[in-house]
Amino acid sequence: MHLLIPAAGMGKRMLHDRNKLLITLFGQPLLAWTLIAAEQAASISWIGIIGQPEDRSDLDTILGNISLSKPVQFIQGGKTRQESVYNGLQGLPDSAERVLIHDGARCLATPDLFDRCAAAIATCPGLIAAISVKDTIKIVDNTGIIVDTPDRANLWAAQTPQGFDVKLLKACHDKGRALGWEVTDDAALFEKCSLPVTIVPGEETNLKITTPVDLAIAEFILSNRKGVKPQSLKPSYP
Repeated sequence: MHLLIPAAGMGKRMLHDRNKLLITLFGQPLLAWTLIAAEQAASISWIGIIGQPEDRSDLDTILGNISLSKPVQFIQGGKTRQESVYNGLQGLPDSAERVLIHDGARCLATPDLFDRCAAAIATCPGLIAAISVKDTIKIVDNTGIIVDTPDRANLWAAQTPQGFDVKLLKACHDKGRALGWEVTDDAALFEKCSLPVTIVPGEETNLKITTPVDLAIAEFILSNRKGVKPQSLKPSYP
């Protein structure tokens, strides 16, 4: 299974002006934890890291420190996540028929989640890892007034990995570029092209590191997995 990891963003909501995936957690950059899980996933055979040229030396350092056994390809990212994934798709080997796309900022995904998504994408054209919504969700208009309360039984919070048939996803991206669609994940492109996307149960701990609070939660989760006490955490770069 081929894996693309979008890692070309910045850390504005993390209150930093560098790529947040370089922030260290338990002595490893966030991206390293993502890569370690991918390395341990039996289904993953190739990894593409989609990043910016200014981060290349840091990414090479991360790869050197964790010594992955699987081939890794650097692919230059774009100005948006959508553009970065488009570039990533062009950088896949010609032999790639299915692909998993996983945000580097979801550094707590387990090897089991990668393997379950890899197995599921063999039986459907598109999928996303997701968890059912526990909170009551309100739809609010632009004046701040609630206009609807959807049934939460039908609501799922999207995660990654997301998996797709490569030819279909490339076609969706091409159509999106031609029509000027702007989406926040690849499943939305599939939906706009009237293609089915299947839900694979995700993981409650598979949070996306976006703010300093998320980083503190990630530290707590990792400390429990490692059986150690949480550190005094302040975002830092290597």
